[in-house]
Amino acid sequence: MDNNRFNIIGIIPARMGSSRFPGKPLEKILGISMIGHVYHRSKMSNLLKEVYIATCDKEIADYADSIGAKWIMTKDTHERASNRTAEAMLKIEEETDDELDIVIMIQGDEPMIVPEMIDMAIKPFLEDSSVEVVNLMAPIRSVEEHHDPNCPKVVVDKNNFAIYFSREPIPSRKKWKEETVPMFKQVCVIPFTRNFLLKFNELEPTPLEIIESIDMNRVLEHGYKVKMILTDVETYSVDTPEDLVKVEKKMLGDKLIDNYVRN
Repeated sequence: MDNNRFNIIGIIPARMGSSRFPGKPLEKILGISMIGHVYHRSKMSNLLKEVYIATCDKEIADYADSIGAKWIMTKDTHERASNRTAEAMLKIEEETDDELDIVIMIQGDEPMIVPEMIDMAIKPFLEDSSVEVVNLMAPIRSVEEHHDPNCPKVVVDKNNFAIYFSREPIPSRKKWKEETVPMFKQVCVIPFTRNFLLKFNELEPTPLEIIESIDMNRVLEHGYKVKMILTDVETYSVDTPEDLVKVEKKMLGDKLIDNYVRN
């Protein structure tokens, strides 16, 4: 995969004031802060020229310094991770005097990310110039996860473009006669073209975006497309203390951890 013609970076938006789990970016998983896992694992992608942490909290900036990560201080008024990412992108361009092509927003609560997931998410841009935003999706592996409101679900068309995102259990399992239902969850590794990220943040927030609390519904409601890429990597985000315990158990013996410094 050749990305020489693209200037691509990763931005990890993170804040201490999560409504569902305050302070979670710095919670430890196997002795390493969660955002540290996300940063180190993202840095392993050969397609990213740099990875930044975007935050409004000094604690997170101090932690970034402690692991040698670049960081950008952003406003504390952002309600959406995409808004924080866009502000950080413009500041990075100003600091580096270098306009970006693609920005991949990597949520700070995805500690099980592997570098191949980032590469998969970027690939559609390299193959199709009409693609403006991509999301990863992964199979939902249990009925419990399908019903978990903290797990954003997605349904797609035959070309793997998103039809709708919801925290409700979609598609319905009640009338499905087959043994299994095709169930997919959104994995918050989301690359945008630079210009579409700016456009997205100029779009008015939409009712379904607000109802579901999922940014990508704004894209769909304004008539744009979201390309979905399926990954078979087993990964879980951390939204609650219970998730943290689950993810820590899943990451026992994770081989990637040996490749980065413990902090």
